[in-house]
Amino acid sequence: MFYYWEKLVDYFIYVVLGLDKTEHLTTALHFFIFDTVKIFILLIMIIYAVSYLRTWFNVEKVRAYLQGKSLFLGNVLASLFGIITPFCTCSAIPLFLGFIQARIPIGVTFSFLISAPMNNEIAIAMLFSLFGWEITLLYIGFGLLVAIVGGYLIGKMNAEKYILLDIKPLDGKLDEVKIELTTRQRHDEAKAYTLDIFKKIYLYVFIGVGIGAFIHGFVPTDFIIKYAGSNTWYSVPLAVILGIPMYASAASVMPLIEVLTSKGMLLGSALAFMMSITALSLPEAMILKRILHTKLIVIFFSIVGLGIVCIGYIFNMILS
Repeated sequence: MFYYWEKLVDYFIYVVLGLDKTEHLTTALHFFIFDTVKIFILLIMIIYAVSYLRTWFNVEKVRAYLQGKSLFLGNVLASLFGIITPFCTCSAIPLFLGFIQARIPIGVTFSFLISAPMNNEIAIAMLFSLFGWEITLLYIGFGLLVAIVGGYLIGKMNAEKYILLDIKPLDGKLDEVKIELTTRQRHDEAKAYTLDIFKKIYLYVFIGVGIGAFIHGFVPTDFIIKYAGSNTWYSVPLAVILGIPMYASAASVMPLIEVLTSKGMLLGSALAFMMSITALSLPEAMILKRILHTKLIVIFFSIVGLGIVCIGYIFNMILS
């Protein structure tokens, strides 16, 4: 798809600028120019497509549909709903509260809270752009598995008692809200959302690709393999531990993941790092602390963190 773009970058770097292919700076510059444009193109295309499809859905309709569903079925449906929502860990919390208010079981709401940031369209778009559909589908599948199982286990603990806020439940059943939009209105809404997201993340893409370009051009491959290669059993849990304190977008992390894997880091370890950043973060914990008891937050982070570690090892075994 980007064959001609790569050739154009080659011509610009090696002919127009006359840079030496063997220089570290040349390698880094080539990576930065090629990947930045490639990521931007794929981001715009996929975010628009997902945004257009999302105009057929409505949050209130989903809440109404989830209300009264059995625990496991609700976990599955809430996790799938998380894929089409544009939320990060912190912005998903208001809808998380709305689900609780709608008397949706807390385990089901946690399935959504895990899935929404982990499987958002930005992460999916960038995974596809860098690793192709096979890896992307595996990532989505394992991400859904973590969300479903994690929410199900929390639901089995009768964790409603750990909700600190006095949330008044909505009376009666929620009504489904019909969406009546023309094709032009759906296009305008998808276009506006795509531009809004692009404005919010483009700087992070530059930063992420810039860091990735530096590592790609200047950090020796042996260094990466020594600390995150196939012989280091601790690379997956270490990646998760390092990822949890961070709060970054998939747009800024994904270029780094590409470079680390190209330098020898196992893909499972790299994706575990990204999953821990997107699904778990310290800002999320601080917000949840005002809503949930610390014990439930620790349980939530422990279950999801352990699930991500397991998936990292599975990825490494499958792809090794």
